[in-house]
Amino acid sequence: MASKAVRRRPADKGSDKLMETTMPDSVTEPLLGNSAQGSKSEGYKPTIRPDLWDGTHECLHWAHIVSDFITQSAKRIVNAISQFGSLLARLFGCSCAPQSSQHGQTMLVNLSPLQEERLKFLRQRSNVPFDCYTVQHQDALKELWKLAYPDRQLPPLKSDLWKEMGWQNSDPSTDFRAGGFMSLENLIYFARNYPDSFHRLLYKADGERAEWEYPFAVAGVNISYTLAQTLVLQSGNRSSKASVCFAQLLEDDEMAFDNLFCVAFQMLDAQWLARRASYMEFNEVLKSTLVQLEQELTSEGISSVQNMPSFRMLRRIRSASFIGYGFLAKFRVQRGSDSPPSSSGPVW
Repeated sequence: MASKAVRRRPADKGSDKLMETTMPDSVTEPLLGNSAQGSKSEGYKPTIRPDLWDGTHECLHWAHIVSDFITQSAKRIVNAISQFGSLLARLFGCSCAPQSSQHGQTMLVNLSPLQEERLKFLRQRSNVPFDCYTVQHQDALKELWKLAYPDRQLPPLKSDLWKEMGWQNSDPSTDFRAGGFMSLENLIYFARNYPDSFHRLLYKADGERAEWEYPFAVAGVNISYTLAQTLVLQSGNRSSKASVCFAQLLEDDEMAFDNLFCVAFQMLDAQWLARRASYMEFNEVLKSTLVQLEQELTSEGISSVQNMPSFRMLRRIRSASFIGYGFLAKFRVQRGSDSPPSSSGPVW
């Protein structure tokens, strides 16, 4: 292979010596092949047809557009069918229970914007803890006392008189725990809208009562908390029949949860009497109550809480015999002490 000589004039003009540097031909040859004057490579050269490539690219572009159109159209059709089915269910009283797949997993249904908004607001309510230093929460607790005992003087926020309502301590704020502020709102709603049922449960007026009864107020906190868990309010996952059916009720009833709370409380007392239960059996009775509530909620023909069979047990008009403190005093004489047994019992 031939070599080339590079002549460089030295800095000293008087010197005419030549400096020769030998460089291999591979350095001087082009990296991507020979120059225009050199011979062309005889290697593999793929044949490209520009016209064929342009046509294929255009076909792929249109296929992508058509695919997107079909996908979007299918989604719109499914949503329209789902909303139409929900409308028919509300109009004709069809069951709100969702259909299950072959694997036993509940199929989710699309909710209307109003249902989503009310479900979100209810979830926010369930996440508010009771704060004894918040004026709004203090006022709500005072209102509950006035609704429960309209003829009695309001006691301080820390007083043994609160135990008469069914709080475990002289400071009711220590009993809310996981139930939060919404459980207090539920009790107030119960007293306002179904005063007769509220006072009959408060005074334990129905049936043959046990020697050691469940504490009314703390029971309400537990019912509120377990009902929220049953309907999966906090996670927002509507994968159970009960949670889906409940979300459907929110379309026409913004206070569906509060109404369900009232029904659940009345159902619990009915089961309590039927079983002749006592203080130690509260958790078991509460569990069976929620099972019955789920069965009624997911049965056919339930389009509102008012359609549930157990709703008929609620009474709105308060009987004259339950007004004032006199009945409670008479009731205590008949039953004796309200103090629960000292042995370990339900976890409140």
